[in-house]
Amino acid sequence: MTEVISPTHTPKVGFVSLGCPKALTDSELILTQLSAEGYQTSKTFEGADLVIVNTCGFIDDAVKESLDTIGEALAANGRVIVTGCLGAKAGDSGGNLVREMHPSVLAVTGPHATQEVMDAVHANLPKPHDPFLDLVPNAFGSAGIKLTPRHYAYLKISEGCNHRCTFCIIPSMRGDLVSRSIGDVLSDAKALFEGGVKELLVISQDTSAYGVDVKYRTGFWDGKPVKTRMLELVQTLADIAEPYGAWVRLHYVYPYPSVDDILPLMATGRVLPYLDVPLQHSHPDVLKRMKRPASGEKNLERIQRWREICPELVIRSTFIAGFPGETEDEFSHLLDFMREAQIDRAGCFAYSPVDGAAANDIPGMLPLELREERRARFMAVAEEVSANKLLKRVGSTMQVLVDSAPGLGKKGGVGRSYADAPEIDGIVRLLPPEKISKTLKVGEFTKARIVGTQGHDLVALPI
Repeated sequence: MTEVISPTHTPKVGFVSLGCPKALTDSELILTQLSAEGYQTSKTFEGADLVIVNTCGFIDDAVKESLDTIGEALAANGRVIVTGCLGAKAGDSGGNLVREMHPSVLAVTGPHATQEVMDAVHANLPKPHDPFLDLVPNAFGSAGIKLTPRHYAYLKISEGCNHRCTFCIIPSMRGDLVSRSIGDVLSDAKALFEGGVKELLVISQDTSAYGVDVKYRTGFWDGKPVKTRMLELVQTLADIAEPYGAWVRLHYVYPYPSVDDILPLMATGRVLPYLDVPLQHSHPDVLKRMKRPASGEKNLERIQRWREICPELVIRSTFIAGFPGETEDEFSHLLDFMREAQIDRAGCFAYSPVDGAAANDIPGMLPLELREERRARFMAVAEEVSANKLLKRVGSTMQVLVDSAPGLGKKGGVGRSYADAPEIDGIVRLLPPEKISKTLKVGEFTKARIVGTQGHDLVALPI
């Protein structure tokens, strides 16, 4: 039954966004639409007329966090709409998992379902006014509302994935690759830079495959033809970013040969010399069981070639330890690869048997204790590689984007270099400036001399 809202009451919606940056961009689309239609957001469950929870369903820990959050929202508010990847997941009885666990939720949708979420909101909390008559406050023009700090933003270029990696269920939840129009992507980028964004983080499930689904067709932006392909996209983003002095950072880049064409842009500083490459493993047999699209030997050769073209290149990656059937020799191969490839930033998951993943049927499931032990051994090597690379930066001067600077940074602050993506890599701890006139401001760049390291982080003196 629809709740009756007083004409003088502005309906408020609570919002929780869980999971990866791709889910965050879905949340931003929903919040933009809510704001366009006159809904306000509430910072608490209790102060909202209903709550939307955008969930993650990729690994078991994420599923638990999502289900717990839904339970908290129901306990505090009682009126909850669920969206996101967990919303597309089936339960043990074959029905919807969320409804099995929390039958009192108002509605459940899958990921990338802005209209379905809005339909559920309209059914349970009528919109207050005509969306065509109101402007969206605190938005970046066509790019809409962002949940990130105002000086950086994620730009999603496609949805879904054509790969069928055996450990992954994302294609079953988000579907095959669907590339966004090149014109729409570039228009959003321009709006973000005009709104003050100093760092644009390009995301998708497979950034290297951008445009494959539309056969790299030619689109238009600013009156000029532009191919729907990663190279042309990155070239044009660099052109748009240059007048604003802004960074462009690439995530989820599969190591296809076509990526080689991007490296000269990084070597000349037109885009950040940073690649987030989801390698997952190095041993050919493990990669074959994973159904990954590249072999470990070619990955090592390609990384070496990239570094020849762009010596400043920083590579971050994720790996899986304890994949079904992984032998000690195969795992040792991965450790050797880490040392030889010199991966700057690495994360590692112990294999998690996600419901619905084809890898669960591969013979040789390893005990949890062994999976966790291998993850710990991997991280010890990864941290050693990373720490040694950080030490080499001591004495150098780097450009740092300031993320935090209480009191104009008189007592120091926190920032990031080109080598650090927000929330997943390290930070640069900024010391109090020696010059009394020197100030730090969030969202602006400062030059800083690296004077030391602290774990995964650098310590620097603003100059």
